[in-house]
Amino acid sequence: MTGVPAREAITGIVLAGGLGRRMGADADGDDKGLRPFRGRPMAAHVIERLAPQVGALAINANRNADAWRAFGLPVFADRIEGFAGPLAGLHAAMAHATTPWLVTAPCDSPFLPPDLVERLAYGLARAGARIAIARTGGQSQPVFALVDRTLREHLGAFLATGRRRIDAWYAPLPVVEVPFDDEAAFRNINTADELARWERDDAAGTAPGAPR
Repeated sequence: MTGVPAREAITGIVLAGGLGRRMGADADGDDKGLRPFRGRPMAAHVIERLAPQVGALAINANRNADAWRAFGLPVFADRIEGFAGPLAGLHAAMAHATTPWLVTAPCDSPFLPPDLVERLAYGLARAGARIAIARTGGQSQPVFALVDRTLREHLGAFLATGRRRIDAWYAPLPVVEVPFDDEAAFRNINTADELARWERDDAAGTAPGAPR
């Protein structure tokens, strides 16, 4: 077992660089993570849950920079044009961060586990891996990942080929999938209907726990 990455050695990255078409954010120029949920922007719940787990925190966003800076965190855009997806956000984060490790979480995942980073770190160390991916049931959750920042050059070369699939990038690398039992903790909110449903479930006391 190699050393477990310390909290101070990890930068958390909130991925908010997408267009949010399914939420309708692309049409109005808003970002999905800025939509209100439980009285605050959806991303505020993600930030609140992730911040205690990491040594530093930043946001990857490609528009509405002033609105994102209102969270009091560094904000940086993709270095690849065209809203190229979460790997483009990770690639930009590797250039932005100064810690040896990065952990990513999407801006639309307000229920993420409070022990996400700790469990990914231990799983990575036990396996001697360079990437740890969350897994729930039979499904991997690759946007919830702990990644060695020195993989930046490898990722840049992959993106230069035009490929964007996360699993295609990490497949040849030392990677481990870390199981989590609570599938609800990894649910994201993709559409306006889902947002309204979670608000109704919250009022009824049947939604997953989240900071208020």
